[in-house]
Amino acid sequence: MTFRLKLASLLTSLAIGSTALVGCAADTTATSPTSASTTAAVSVDADQGVADALAENTAVHTTPDSTGGAVDITLTGDSATSSGDGVTVDGATVTITAAGTYRLTGELAGQVVVTAPDATVRLVLDGATITSTTTAAIAATDAELLVVELADGSANTLSDTDSYPDDADVNAALFSAGDLTITGSGALDVTANGNDAVASKDGLVLQSGDLSVTAADDGIRGKDYVVVEGGTVNVSAGGDGVKADNTEDADAGYVSMTGGSLTVDAGGDGVDAASDLLVSGGTLDVTSGGGSEVAPAEDASAKGLKSGTITVLEGGTITVDASDDAVHSDGSVHVAGAEVRAASGDDGLHAESAVLISSGNVAVTRSVEGLEAKDITVDDGDVTVVSSDDGVNATEGTTSTDSGGFGRGGGGGEEVADATVTINGGTLTIDSEGDGLDSNGNAAITGGTVVVNGPEQSGNGALDVNGTLSVSGGTLLAAGSAGMVVTPDTDSSQSFVTVTLNSAVAAGTTLHLVDADDDVVATFVTSKTTQNVVFSSDAITDGDVYTVYIGGTASGTSIGGLSTGGDLGSATAAGSGTAGVEAAGGGRGQGHH
Repeated sequence: MTFRLKLASLLTSLAIGSTALVGCAADTTATSPTSASTTAAVSVDADQGVADALAENTAVHTTPDSTGGAVDITLTGDSATSSGDGVTVDGATVTITAAGTYRLTGELAGQVVVTAPDATVRLVLDGATITSTTTAAIAATDAELLVVELADGSANTLSDTDSYPDDADVNAALFSAGDLTITGSGALDVTANGNDAVASKDGLVLQSGDLSVTAADDGIRGKDYVVVEGGTVNVSAGGDGVKADNTEDADAGYVSMTGGSLTVDAGGDGVDAASDLLVSGGTLDVTSGGGSEVAPAEDASAKGLKSGTITVLEGGTITVDASDDAVHSDGSVHVAGAEVRAASGDDGLHAESAVLISSGNVAVTRSVEGLEAKDITVDDGDVTVVSSDDGVNATEGTTSTDSGGFGRGGGGGEEVADATVTINGGTLTIDSEGDGLDSNGNAAITGGTVVVNGPEQSGNGALDVNGTLSVSGGTLLAAGSAGMVVTPDTDSSQSFVTVTLNSAVAAGTTLHLVDADDDVVATFVTSKTTQNVVFSSDAITDGDVYTVYIGGTASGTSIGGLSTGGDLGSATAAGSGTAGVEAAGGGRGQGHH
C-alpha cells in the first residue's frame, strides 16, 4: 500500500519529535531548505488521475432532492412570522429546530439559526435579505446537513458583523457546523465583513446557482472538502479564495472541481487544498496576490493553485495569474488533459516532488522559472514556457555546489543531484533568459519535439545538465549564447550536431542546417540574439558534417521557430560542425567555431 501524509502533519511531527504519522496514500521525504525556512516534500505518484485521488479521500456527502411542502418564513425587518412547526422567533432571531424544508422571503436585520441535531435542513432563499451586525447571517450550529437552495429567479443577500472574537466557533456570514450544499438556479450575494464568507466545518458542495462572495478573509472554506459541481461562482477575498484546511485527517482537506465556472481574486492563495486539488471540468480563473506583476511577499503565500499532496488538472480550462507560484504542490503536479494558462511572479508549475504532463496544453506565459520539481516529465501534450530565469529546472533543492536549488536552479555545479528531466513525447517550447532546459541531475529525450530559445548572455546556456543528457528519439533544437554550450552525450543512441556561428545573429534571423549534399535538414527562425545551435533528430548521421546557413525563407508550420520547411535561396554559410564528435561528453561539451 502506498502512504500519503499531509505536509502540515509532517511539520508537526518534526516539531514534536520522531513520532511516525501515517495517512493513506504516499510516503514523505524532506528536502533541503529553499530559504531560511524548512521545506518538506510529500512523495506521491505523479501519474495519479482524479479518480485515483478521489478514491483515497472521504466521500462527498449526498444531497437529497427537494420534496416540496416548505414551511414559509416571512422576514419582516426586525422580526419574522411563521405558522409552521419547527420555527421559533425571538425578536430578530429566527431559530429552526427540526428537519424539513423552510422557505425564507423578505428582509431581516438579524440572524437565522439552525439547531436540529442529526437532521437535514433545507433553506429555500426566495428573495431573502439577511443582515446581521453582531454575528453570522445564517448559522447552522447543529445539523448533519444544511442545504441552501436558491429559488428560481430569486436574488438573495447575506451579510454579517465586521468582527468576530478570536475564539468564535461561528465565524462566517453563511456558516454550517455540519455539511453544507448550495444549490438551485437563483442568485446569492454574500458579504463577509468580519472574516469568511461561506464556511463548513465538514464538507461543502456547490451544485448550482449564481454565487458571489466578498470576504475580509477567506471566501469559501470547507474543512474536509470543497467540491464545485456547477453554477457560476465569483470570489473576492482578502485572504484565500477557496480552501479545504483539514490537516488532521489524511483522507480530507481536498478541493475538487468537476464543472461550472469559478472565478477567484484573492489576496492570499487562490485555491488552497491541504491535501489534493483536483480539476476535471469547468472553467477556473484565478488571480492571487495582485497577479504576476506584483512581487511575492516574503511573509505571505499568494499562490494560484496550491496543494499539500497532489494537484491533478485533468480537464477544464484553467487560467492563473499569481504573484507567487501559479501552480504549486508540496507533493506532485499532474497535468492530464486540462488547458492551463499560467502567469507567475515566481514559478509557473512548481512541485517539491514531481511535475508530470501526460496530455493537455500548458502555457506558462510569465515566470521566474517555468517548470520546477525534482523530477519533470513530459509524456504528451503541448507545453510552452516563458521565463526570466530557467525555463525547466529539475533539482532536489540546494546543494553544496553552485547548482542553485529550488527557485533559481542554474547548472554548472560538479555535484550531480538525484533529479531528472524526461521528455517522451508532445512538444516543449522554452523561451528563457536563464538556462533553458536545466537538470541538476540527468536528462533524457526519447521522443517529442523540444525547442529551446535560450539565453542571450554567456553565463547561461540553452541546455544545462550536470549529469548525463541522453537523446534516443524525437527532435531537439536548442539555440542561445555560446558561452556555456551543453550538448547530448556522445554515446546517445540518436546523433546530434552543434554549431557555433562565426558571430551572433539577431532575432528574426532564418537559419538552415544543411547536410553535405546541400539538403536542408532543419530550418529555424531565431527569436532572440543567437550564436550557438544544438540539433538532434533521426535525420542526423554520426560523423557527417553539417553547415548552418543564414538567410533564405522558412515555410510550413512552426514550433517555437522550428519550421517544417525552408528554402536556402541566397543564404550564406555561417559555421559548421561534425555530428556526434563536437562534444566533450558528459553533457558539458563546447562546439567549435
